[in-house]
Amino acid sequence: MMVQHLLRFIPVAAFLASAADWPQWRGPDRNGSSSDTEPPLTSLPADPRVVWRQRTGPGWASPVVAAGRVLFADAQGGREILHALDATDGREQWRADIDAVMHDEQGPDGPRGAPLIHGDRVFYPSCLGELQCRRVTDGTLLWRTNFRKDFGSPWLGEDSVIPGAAEHGYTASPVLAGGHLIACVGSTNGAGIVAFDPASGVVRWKSQDDLAAYASPITALIAGEPQVICFTVSGLVSVRPSDGRVLWRVPLKTNYGRNCLTPVVVGDRVITGSYQSGLIGVQISRREDAWTATRVWTNTAATMNFASPVAAGGFVYGVGPEKNIVCVDAATGRTAWTQAGPFSGSAGNSFAAILRIGGPLLVVTDSGEALLLSEDPTTFRELGRTQVCGRTWSHPAYSDGRLYIQDGLSGPGNLRCLDLRSPP
Repeated sequence: MMVQHLLRFIPVAAFLASAADWPQWRGPDRNGSSSDTEPPLTSLPADPRVVWRQRTGPGWASPVVAAGRVLFADAQGGREILHALDATDGREQWRADIDAVMHDEQGPDGPRGAPLIHGDRVFYPSCLGELQCRRVTDGTLLWRTNFRKDFGSPWLGEDSVIPGAAEHGYTASPVLAGGHLIACVGSTNGAGIVAFDPASGVVRWKSQDDLAAYASPITALIAGEPQVICFTVSGLVSVRPSDGRVLWRVPLKTNYGRNCLTPVVVGDRVITGSYQSGLIGVQISRREDAWTATRVWTNTAATMNFASPVAAGGFVYGVGPEKNIVCVDAATGRTAWTQAGPFSGSAGNSFAAILRIGGPLLVVTDSGEALLLSEDPTTFRELGRTQVCGRTWSHPAYSDGRLYIQDGLSGPGNLRCLDLRSPP
């Protein structure tokens, strides 16, 4: 594999993120929840104050926030561009050309992933499989690699005969675990999952032949064992972050490899699903070095397509198949309640980003309307609602009472910073 080492590793102590930051896909712990230091969001202003606004090109990419900076990607001039803005006033600090824009009839053309900020560096994967590490302060390229050129991962585009990311692009954000940067590279040459040294980009281990789907990997501690859980074209697979050894597997295939949900973990149970399989609960158990993964329930009435759910208090909250918001018991798989939501998409393609802010759930739908819900498994209880943006499939970031959200579902849009703690 070719990796360009352009600068030596810089110590990160001076760039450590704030406890309230949202430095990666779906927040500090990749589960849609804010940090423990973030006060609960108990109400919503009728007309949220716009702190700043920046015009953006097309794309569905998700912003992240750390150390006083907002990083996001969009499409400009046929290129996928990574931007760094000052979080306080939205002024651009730097921009970097990452890769050519991926063209997709599902549109719009543009990025769909999320950066990962750690210390003084940011890691960003393009839709076409270009993974770059850049310095957060000025955007200097530190190292890079390419899933297709360096590992033989496939890319054929729309109507591909190869399922998963080979059709609609590499949308999964890598994860840090065990001192490694771990990515779903998607090569069938023994590099389905790859661990990189985050300082240098050197490959530390390669594992499996899994094609990449669209879901981002997560970390979990299950039965006392740290693990990285990936939702690939083949299904759920858990690997040990230190060496890539497989701990357990659960086959789960769809016609087009459209496994999109970021899994959530409740105790020793992993919950995910697809538009064809329904929502599933997988119980993980361990006896010495032997692992068992058992599907213990399936709920087809709560089928989720590509809006990742949030787990809280033993229940899972997500977007159902009928333009509805659903609450499911993680222990039994039973639907606790369901409620129609203000979605703009078709029933099968409705989207909402669900954020747990100190308890209450902020549900930002594809219509750009935000609902604040009580974390209540007995009934749907709305605490407020407000319009935060235009149509969107972008997952927002939340930090210190401010929501950073990008719209422009079918073309150019805006990245907004909204104050959600202004008087209701």
